Amino acid sequence: MMDHLVETVETNSAPSRLVEERLDEIRRVMGKADDDPLRIVGVGAGAWGSVFIAMLQENYGKFRAKVSVRIWRRGGRAIDKSTAEHLFEVINSREELLRRLIRRCAYLKYVEARLGDRVLYADEILKDGFCLNMIETPLCPLKVVTNLQEAVWDADIVINGLPSTETFQVFNEISKYWKERVNAPVIISLAKGVEAEFEPHPRIVTPTQMIYRATGIPLENILYLGGPNIASEVYNKEYANARICGSEKWRKPLGKFLRQSHFIVWDNSDLITHEVMGGLKNVYAIGAGMVATLTKESATSKSVYFAHCTSEMIFITHLLAKEPEKLAGPLLADTYVTLLKGRNAWYGQKLAKGELSLEMGDSIKGKGMIQGVSAVKAFFELLNQSSLSLQHPEEGRPVTPAELCPILKMLYRILITREFSCEAILEALRDETMNDPRELIEIAHSHLFFQPWLLGQKP
Repeated sequence: MMDHLVETVETNSAPSRLVEERLDEIRRVMGKADDDPLRIVGVGAGAWGSVFIAMLQENYGKFRAKVSVRIWRRGGRAIDKSTAEHLFEVINSREELLRRLIRRCAYLKYVEARLGDRVLYADEILKDGFCLNMIETPLCPLKVVTNLQEAVWDADIVINGLPSTETFQVFNEISKYWKERVNAPVIISLAKGVEAEFEPHPRIVTPTQMIYRATGIPLENILYLGGPNIASEVYNKEYANARICGSEKWRKPLGKFLRQSHFIVWDNSDLITHEVMGGLKNVYAIGAGMVATLTKESATSKSVYFAHCTSEMIFITHLLAKEPEKLAGPLLADTYVTLLKGRNAWYGQKLAKGELSLEMGDSIKGKGMIQGVSAVKAFFELLNQSSLSLQHPEEGRPVTPAELCPILKMLYRILITREFSCEAILEALRDETMNDPRELIEIAHSHLFFQPWLLGQKP
């Protein structure tokens, strides 16, 4: 299925009338009465989840009688003094932001926190537009709710900004509050992580599938939105694009509703495959960060790594997708931006520098969840199943797909089993027995080993 651009012509600053017409259109599609506002709720307040809700608030929030935008995050997360000091510096370096806080009578608490006279909380500062994972990019003020039931019970559109590792648990809780609902909400998942399960057979589980399992919401009401985007740059109106994937009933009207002059939205029917590819690039981004640090940003070494990791991604997509060629552009674009500026590449750099350690876990202060770590585990353990074995091209013996992906295998042994230090990623690249990346791509093209059940699909 080709991607479709949501056809809406607009200037750099869309007239308020056109924005309101777009809001009215999605309200009609969702069957909203004139006196009933469209309720949009973000669940999870990481960088991308917060930015996404802030963009909707800025674009549609002025139509208060027609739409309500709010975001849920857990309460009680205290901010340490060093973060409060940094936050104070950000505030005082931007006159417009400083004036806004003074007008809202909110400035004094940041002074007190800077002096150590009070404690600030993550939900408290989010109301003023500060996402804990993105302090240096202040957002517009947001309506923040810390009670999950209050946030979601009457939501029409829910934006999942949670990491994959938390999605099932939170939506399982949410399902308790939706038991009496007549109309199912529409859910747009932004999560790019994946998990794996092995019973009754090996398969990848994506966040949209977790949401379906947890809530029983019809699959046609659950969509995925992803693209090669850095949250802070999208909020600062750098040109960006994304794909909303899922049922035609919802992806087309929602694509038009979400589109802005700097944020172009295509729509596509292939939800699960795009979602999985969004998780796959995080795997190799961590290794790219390690290589960049260990080689002192050697362009040659980074290009060698890129050649090997892209050949492995192509190989893996042939296992997971019936028409993998259609994923090449989106996957490479998403990989490229993640290697340049994503949190997973940053994490790999910090590990290689010794500034972070695996013992610190994969939820990092100021960055949030590093979803590439769990994705390494999921992809390797899934592709290392003997039921997927194929013949080794040279040795003629059966091997699992994971055995033909030396970068993925080494990342697993560094990050998950912790057998090796970060330096081992260079040893894997320099291994004289490693095949030409082209050969792995040739294997992918010459073997018909698409396994639809790996994504929970019927053969």
